[in-house]
Amino acid sequence: MKTLSDIIDLASAYYGSSVLFAATERDVFTAVEEAGGEATAERIAGGRSLDARATRLLLDACVAIGLLEKSGEVYRNTPAGRLALVAGSPQDLRGAIAYNRDVYPAWGRLSEFLRTGAPVESPAIHLGDDAARTRAFALAMHGRALGIGRSVIPFLDLSGRSHLLDLAGGPGTYARLMAEANPQLTIDTYDLPAIAEVARELIAPTAVADRVHCHAGDYHTHAYPASHYDAVTIFGALHQESPDDIVAILRRAAAALRPGGRIYVLDMMTDATHASPPFSALFAVNMALTAHNGWVFSDSELYGWLGQAGFCDCATRPLPPPMPHWLVTASK
Repeated sequence: MKTLSDIIDLASAYYGSSVLFAATERDVFTAVEEAGGEATAERIAGGRSLDARATRLLLDACVAIGLLEKSGEVYRNTPAGRLALVAGSPQDLRGAIAYNRDVYPAWGRLSEFLRTGAPVESPAIHLGDDAARTRAFALAMHGRALGIGRSVIPFLDLSGRSHLLDLAGGPGTYARLMAEANPQLTIDTYDLPAIAEVARELIAPTAVADRVHCHAGDYHTHAYPASHYDAVTIFGALHQESPDDIVAILRRAAAALRPGGRIYVLDMMTDATHASPPFSALFAVNMALTAHNGWVFSDSELYGWLGQAGFCDCATRPLPPPMPHWLVTASK
C-alpha cells in the first residue's frame, strides 16, 4: 500500500526523468569527463553552447537525484554515471534513455488511449514513414541493444550452431554481438526495409560483416528456407503482436529450423498475474500507447504458443539486474 508521501513522490516522478533526458541529450556527463573528471557549470555551458543559469539549475537537479556529485562549484560524475552515461563507457545506456525520451510525449496522452483503446501515435512513424524518426529509432535501439546484448550473450548456447536466423533483428546489434562471440556462426537478420538499411550501415564497418547479412523482410509474411537454420532468435519484438500473430510467427520460425534446433525469445514478460514484475506491467502500457497490439505477455502464455508452433522443453531465465528482460528457450 502506498503512503501519502509515496503518492506525492509518484506524481512528480517525471521531474527526475525529464532531468535525466535533458542531461543525456546535452551529454553533460560526457562533458564532465572531457574536462578531466570535474567541471563547473560555466565550463559545461560554454563547451555545449548552453545558457549558464539554466545549466546550473539542471546540474544541481542532477546532484539532487544522485546523477552527479558536487563539491563547492565543481561537479563530478557518480561511479554509476561514469559507467552508464558517458560516451564510450563500458555500459553506455544513453541509447536506451533516448528511446524512453522519444516515447515520453505518448505517455502524456494516456487518458486519450483509455478512451479510444488505440495507439496515440502511428507505429509507422518510426518504422519507415518518417525517415528521420525511423533512423533515430534504429540508432536508439542500437544503443539499447548494446547494453542488453552484453547481458544476454553469455546465456545463449550457440556452440555447434552454424546458421542462425535473427527475426525482427532491428539495427543488427544482437546479430553482431552473437557473431563476435561465436566465430563459426553465420547470421541472417530480417527487419522492415528502412530498419534493415540502417542495420547494413552499422554492420558494414565491423569485423563480422562477412557473416552477418541484413535482409529486408516482414516476419508476418516472409518465407525462410525450410529446415535451413539450427537456431532462431526473436529479441524484443513479440510484445507488439497479438497472440494469433505470435503463433504464426513462431510457426514460420519452426519451419525454418532443422529438427533439434533451438529458439531464443528475449522480451519483457510478466508472471501469470500480468502485474509483476512492476516494470514489465508498466512497459505493457508503453507498448499499447505506441503499437496496435502492444502489451506484455507472461512466460507461461509464451510456453503455450511455442507448443502450438511445434516447440518443446521450454525454460525461462531472467537476465541479471538491472536488465528487466526474461529469456525463454525451447527446442524444435
